Amino acid sequence: MTEKLYYADAYLTSFAAKVTSCCPKGERWAVTLDRTAFYPEGGGQPWDTGMLGDAKVLEVFDRGEEVEHILDKPLLEGGQVQGQVDWKRRFDFMQGHTGEHILSGMIHRLYKLDNVGFHMGHDAISIDVNGELTPEQIRTAEDLTNEIIYKNLPVEVLYPTAEELETLEYRSKKELSGQVRIIRIPDGDVCACCGLHVKTTGEAGLVKVLTFQRYKGGMRIFLLCGRQAMKDYCQKNDDIYAIGELLCAKAGETTDAVRRMLEENNRLKHTLAGVQNQLLDLKAQQVIQGARNILRFEQGLAPDAIRRYCLLLSEKCDGVAAVFCGSDRDGYKYALAGKETDVRPLGGKLNKAFGGRGGGSPLLVQGSLIGEKEKIQAFFVNVMEE
Repeated sequence: MTEKLYYADAYLTSFAAKVTSCCPKGERWAVTLDRTAFYPEGGGQPWDTGMLGDAKVLEVFDRGEEVEHILDKPLLEGGQVQGQVDWKRRFDFMQGHTGEHILSGMIHRLYKLDNVGFHMGHDAISIDVNGELTPEQIRTAEDLTNEIIYKNLPVEVLYPTAEELETLEYRSKKELSGQVRIIRIPDGDVCACCGLHVKTTGEAGLVKVLTFQRYKGGMRIFLLCGRQAMKDYCQKNDDIYAIGELLCAKAGETTDAVRRMLEENNRLKHTLAGVQNQLLDLKAQQVIQGARNILRFEQGLAPDAIRRYCLLLSEKCDGVAAVFCGSDRDGYKYALAGKETDVRPLGGKLNKAFGGRGGGSPLLVQGSLIGEKEKIQAFFVNVMEE
């Protein structure tokens, strides 16, 4: 049986222990100890990492009465070992778990919705609630959550008796049996949880909701807490000032500046499309009526412009018109058209020859492929001769 030191003191990071077993597990080693401060994966909280002697602790799992440590090298069974928990990782999770408790408890208190899903991911924490919320409601819950943090209230760990549990109102995502561990934050939350938390709400730092979306009839809310929230803020602050410099706009005016830039960009795109269409019309007019087949290579045409130009050329020839746009390095977009010729068989041969993809109607086929210009030209010469 492993003595779980992390429940006695979540701030303990260094400890000595006896190795009770060490077994190979693929290219790694599964080790159990008589006592450990390494928290295993559980309660939505990821495992701790760190060192056991000179071995890296890669994963930690709860195996009932034992805690299994997955290491990159073996330890001597029966020997003593010194453990060192990665405190930065542990404390980030403690801040996040505590902040999530307060926000989930506040949503439950204000809107009578339950937290039915919780995940501490690499980029953010997510919680799922079983009902929809407005942006204003989420902002209110966020503001009140941070008010609880500012009060620096105690985060209590309780182990109530079965009789006490019957009269205690608390949140839980599932039915529980045996000894239940309760986390209680005055005015914030009362919840069954096996994870680790900070001692006072002030240590959680802050809670910031990043974004939210509808999810399975409810809401999925993404958030960050404490040091991770500050890190995210610093990155976004740097980004917004850099964007402001590029747009010659103050930090608080970048949204309007980007909107104006997009409007101008759309206007220029519309103007360019009109000029490009005029150019394609002129180029098509230069083709002698009655040409047998026409093959053209162009640059800078969007798929709809390729299609339009190809159809214009098909009116000038008695066979097939083909337009390619791109390069040997990046590949080509293409269109095939024939006013009296079914171009689908030709499209199929072209795709087979150059690993292309595409399709269409008897009068028009569009697609893309990777090939060299000279080989594509040679292909059309051979096919047209057939």
